[in-house]
Amino acid sequence: MLKPRIALLVGSLSRESINRRLGEALQRLGSGRFEIRDCPLADLPLFNRDLDSALPESVRRFKAEIEAADGILIVGPEYNRSVSSVLKNAIDWGSRPYGANSWKDKPAAIAGLASGALGTAPAQQHLRNILSHLDMHVLPQPEVCMAMRDGLFDAAGDIADETAKRFLEGFLSRFAAHVGRFGKVAA
Repeated sequence: MLKPRIALLVGSLSRESINRRLGEALQRLGSGRFEIRDCPLADLPLFNRDLDSALPESVRRFKAEIEAADGILIVGPEYNRSVSSVLKNAIDWGSRPYGANSWKDKPAAIAGLASGALGTAPAQQHLRNILSHLDMHVLPQPEVCMAMRDGLFDAAGDIADETAKRFLEGFLSRFAAHVGRFGKVAA
């Protein structure tokens, strides 16, 4: 049976990103359910509507990856109570040119780590509003707005904390069912 193909978008370009670590840990944790592929954002130019008539190659590649995916997993930080600029830029490119919205009808899930007690809740609320406008089906629960703490990851980058691991496994189970409801491939 084919595993659903999931596009992983990490909303941070930092080499030491805790959200990159979370995304990679989720990729490994979900490998039995999904084929999760990293969808790099670093090579996307800043959004410019003037390029709609001749999309840059990196934008065409990105849109093709999104369109080929059965679901979207977004793992992102909270920057100034909102989404990161690199993630918003990618979302804008995926919705363009007008009439060619690559996000339409895609099932999605959101996760994030932050240093503060609120985790990424403010950013995720903004992100849910944006994705709803683009006709995406965002998993409502559980919300993965985690606070970074010592012992969350082991030396290999996997989730070391058993409570967090069970929670994230439940999140991935719910996402698999969500993708099965809305996606092209049954989960």
